[in-house]
Amino acid sequence: MSDQNPTAVHVVGGGLAGCEAALQLARFGLQVTLHEMRPVTTTEAHRSEHLAEIVCSNSLKSTALSTASGVFKQELELLGCELLRLAAQTSLPAGSALAVDRSLFSAAVEQRLSDNPLIEVAREPVDKLPRDPSVPWIVATGPLTSSPLRDDLVSLTENDGLYFYDAIAPTVTLESLDLDQLFRAARYDRGDADYLNAAFDKDGYLAFVEALTTAERADVQQFDAAELFDGCLPVEEIASRGVDTLAFGPLRPVGLRHPQTGMRPHAVVQLRQENAEGTLFGLVGFQTRLRQGEQRRVLRMIPGLAKAEFVRYGQLHRNFFLDSPRILDTRFALGSQTNL
Repeated sequence: MSDQNPTAVHVVGGGLAGCEAALQLARFGLQVTLHEMRPVTTTEAHRSEHLAEIVCSNSLKSTALSTASGVFKQELELLGCELLRLAAQTSLPAGSALAVDRSLFSAAVEQRLSDNPLIEVAREPVDKLPRDPSVPWIVATGPLTSSPLRDDLVSLTENDGLYFYDAIAPTVTLESLDLDQLFRAARYDRGDADYLNAAFDKDGYLAFVEALTTAERADVQQFDAAELFDGCLPVEEIASRGVDTLAFGPLRPVGLRHPQTGMRPHAVVQLRQENAEGTLFGLVGFQTRLRQGEQRRVLRMIPGLAKAEFVRYGQLHRNFFLDSPRILDTRFALGSQTNL
């Protein structure tokens, strides 16, 4: 690590939290050094070296005030959240959800940081946190924290590192889809018809579930199914819990009617726009750890996706987190290291 600026607040991690922290500190007139390890050190989930890269879904969830995420966004707006404003500027059609063009959003955040004279971005890994109590550091490295820093945090906290496995959904090109088999609609006609919908009849759905549950899955070193995050389960794991589980989960057809028949399908796969040009669409709720060849074979069984071209495959990755209630104080600082 290069020589530290002793007068700066140091922020480790150039993701959403780290970038927002740097901008808020500068807003109060503080000098900030933002440390980002990419591209020197990469992760198994990031695809670029850009700051504020959104790794999983491009959706930042609902904006409706009847939801927890909608209320949270309003609170962030009242507090002057910089990234929320930039997300609104790079948003995509997604019904009541706030979805962004990942590339445009990341570029906007980088530009905002580079325009601020109080913020210096240091492209270097931080493998060990300083024990000097006079220099304040914010650790915002998130679930993809590097192995050396993970080990240092475990040492500092005297607490074994905790983790779970998270999954990413695939992305396909619009031009490879059969739009005659898909229909545009939003659930319960809320907002504009921003989603593409692939409708399964019962027989097609049962064949799809059978193929999904018997497909070959990618190996993950030391993987244990008990370590999966229930809020982001791979679709094949959901399907393995019962033949109807997907139809009552991410493929639930409620609030959707086929425009030609007026009937509610047995199950529906929704696709959401992922870039401003409208050329890429992500499979909503379709996190998976199937091998890439199996993803092509099985997901092309979805109506309208028989010739789907995949520009991003689903994958599983390990997420690290801290047992915060037990190791952090009310200021979210380490009890033994109050500068962290």
